[in-house]
Amino acid sequence: MSKKIGFVGLGAVGFPMAVNLKKAGFEVIGYDAFKGVYEKAETEGITMVETLKEVAEQSDEAIISMVRDYDQNVEVIFGTDGLFTGETKGKTVICMSTLDPDTMKQLNQKVEEESDLNLIDAGVSGGVSGAEAGTLSIMVSGPENIVKSFRPYFEAMGSNIFYYGNETGNSQIAKLINNLILGINMNAVAEGLKLAKHFNLPEDELLNLLEVSTGDSWVVRNWSDVSEWTADTTLNILLNDLTAANNQGLKHHVPLPFSALATTQLLESMGEEKSKS
Repeated sequence: MSKKIGFVGLGAVGFPMAVNLKKAGFEVIGYDAFKGVYEKAETEGITMVETLKEVAEQSDEAIISMVRDYDQNVEVIFGTDGLFTGETKGKTVICMSTLDPDTMKQLNQKVEEESDLNLIDAGVSGGVSGAEAGTLSIMVSGPENIVKSFRPYFEAMGSNIFYYGNETGNSQIAKLINNLILGINMNAVAEGLKLAKHFNLPEDELLNLLEVSTGDSWVVRNWSDVSEWTADTTLNILLNDLTAANNQGLKHHVPLPFSALATTQLLESMGEEKSKS
């Protein structure tokens, strides 16, 4: 008999994640505040319910939360009709939302003090395409025994699973570091292409050089997509992560000068893009 896992938040990334859990043989008990997704989810074999209480009661051991922010997670767990109104003893919330490390720790403390649930955090990287392909990178932190027992869930949704220790919030730090490096690298590639443009070098041919040389990177190999990112979508998410990384550096007295510069450059380029639109 397949395990039943709860899934709250079937948005652009959450929906394909839930579908991949179903394809891996798990019975997915789904809930979303947007009822328009229900018919589509049921077509994929996901069991959609009307209340979070039903999610809690029908799940065997875990409920994934893939909602937007801290407040929505609190509402999902502790709201009037939240998970906590159902049978939750011994069950675990897998928070896969993107929160800053301090906020994740705050959520974990609230769960520990005010409920009989466990909580682990599992940040994801790879976007919609990675979610659809089941190739997400999943960064997990929390009690090791729980994380190990849930590995089949993570393997159904991602191809790279990383464990960052018992301390809740560590997975969010790992994700910020990844995006910090992404932001710096984006600026480096854009700056190189600016110089190439001045000398009328063909951009495609320069990118071909970089791909087989020491200037290679994920950004170089995906520049056709990266260059299309807009201020209203991916760039805004990246800016939030760069800002959060800088704030962690300031708080813990860790100098991050290149990150600070990349954040400033990104903010400036986003402003220029909006002024043209």
